[in-house]
Amino acid sequence: QVQLVESGGGWVQAGDSLRLSCTASGRFFSSYVMGWFRQAPGKEREFVVAINWRGGSTYYADSVKGRFTISRDNAKNTAYLQMLSLKPEDTAVYYCAGHQSSIGIIRTTPEWYRDWGQGTQVTVSE
Repeated sequence: QVQLVESGGGWVQAGDSLRLSCTASGRFFSSYVMGWFRQAPGKEREFVVAINWRGGSTYYADSVKGRFTISRDNAKNTAYLQMLSLKPEDTAVYYCAGHQSSIGIIRTTPEWYRDWGQGTQVTVSE
C-alpha cells in the first residue's frame, strides 16, 4: 500500500499560479504511475495529468495543456503540479492518485488508480 499526501492548495485569483505537491510513502516500484484528478461540486472526478515515475513520460488532459506541468523528484518521492494561468473553471478538489503499473502505461480513468490522497482544495476567483 502506498500513502499519498497532497499539499499546496489554496485560494487565488484568475491568472495566478499555484503548485501542488504529492508525497508518496510506502513501497512502490519505479513503474509507478502518479496522477492528478480534480472534482468540482456536482461533477464527476476528472483526469488532469499523470506521470510515469520511471521514464517521466506524461499525459495531460486537453483542458490543462500548456498551463499545467507535472514533474517529479525521485529523491523526495514527490510529484509536483505547477498550475499557471488559473481559471475559475479550475476550481475543484484536486486529488493525487497512484497505480503500481507493471509496465508504466498511463491510464486516465479514476477506477484504475488504487492509491488516493485526501485531496486539496483549489479555488480560483474571477
